Amino acid sequence: MRLLFGIILGILLTIGGAYVYDSSHSALDVAEAPGSPAAQRPMVNWDVVSVKWQHLTDSAHAEWTKLANRTDNSRTDSSRAN
Repeated sequence: MRLLFGIILGILLTIGGAYVYDSSHSALDVAEAPGSPAAQRPMVNWDVVSVKWQHLTDSAHAEWTKLANRTDNSRTDSSRAN
């Protein structure tokens, strides 16, 4: 249980750290000139993350609905047999 908690905590800290880094550096980069070497790209492309997360949640919801419908159908079939 501790191992699973540690893995989840590590993932959340990594994502949170990348978000904080990108948030703090993007505000500083706006003040810099676009051609200056100090202007850097963000560590994570959050638009892509958003699209991928939406796709993951949509597919998980579809699979859950399919599984729930299959379970409901098997319960209905077993009650009809009795």
